[in-house]
Amino acid sequence: MTASKLVLTVDEKSDGLRLDACIASLSELSRSAASRLCEEGRVTVNGKTAEKKQAVRVGDTIEIDLPEVKESEAQAEDLPIEIVYEDSDLLVVNKPQGMVVHPAPGNEAGTLVNALLHHCGDSLSGVGGVKRPGIVHRIDKDTSGLLVVAKNDETHKALSEKLKGHKINRIYTAIAVGNFKDDEGTVDAPIGRHPTDRKKMAIVKDPNRRARNAVTHWKVLARGTFGGQNFTLLRCELETGRTHQIRVHLASLGHPILGDPVYGGNHTKFESTHKSLILGQALHAGELHFTHPKTGKEMTFTAEPPKEFCELEKMLFE
Repeated sequence: MTASKLVLTVDEKSDGLRLDACIASLSELSRSAASRLCEEGRVTVNGKTAEKKQAVRVGDTIEIDLPEVKESEAQAEDLPIEIVYEDSDLLVVNKPQGMVVHPAPGNEAGTLVNALLHHCGDSLSGVGGVKRPGIVHRIDKDTSGLLVVAKNDETHKALSEKLKGHKINRIYTAIAVGNFKDDEGTVDAPIGRHPTDRKKMAIVKDPNRRARNAVTHWKVLARGTFGGQNFTLLRCELETGRTHQIRVHLASLGHPILGDPVYGGNHTKFESTHKSLILGQALHAGELHFTHPKTGKEMTFTAEPPKEFCELEKMLFE
């Protein structure tokens, strides 16, 4: 694959940031990756080569020459995956619970990317890099549901822009522990790395710590009681898409997702007595809405939760 160029425009929220920090806030690149590209002379601001420490201003145009994408280190594997939709530009996949999206240390095989490489061959965008070809957005290993995957770089860039502009609607169904006082609400709280556990995310209130704005809209679908414990079935719509966002936000309300081993939803009597149904957090990405970047057609996809989730729902809310 050939090298490509990424063009960014500095917005009001990024005014005054260091160049590398601004690139990280406006793109999928990490700050360390942005810093490295600056050091390599691959970044210009308003047409002039810029250093990573340079402050940017509203309206500045940042151009990044992305290096040629290397062949993916992931190996194609003939794994069963549910393709909900596919055309020459993209595909929508219903990821099963328990499948990792892309290879990482400890999970080099058996991932969605391995399956996609087998299904698509060379027809996947390289924008995601050597470990994430075609991947526009992710969901956690133990979260099931819908993902859109790009089959070429142009589509990947267009979908990424839609994602940043909140023009891809991702709606989840969750089973939370406890009874919500209100019928609906919004959590607007920035998320960053946990201060002591680097594997966890957390709401960050300290302005001196790095965090990204995160907004989750939730609505109660049903309330139930089982064995003297309360549970709530929720519809959660993402306005942003941070790592573990719904899990962190619901836990911050005192209502972690049932079965969540990281944020506290696995400490219920129900979980201990129904382990066969609790395969991870009870969270399913069941709806996906976006405009096709090539055809302009409105695309709407839905996917039923996995069998175990449906059994939990029936036990707790019927």
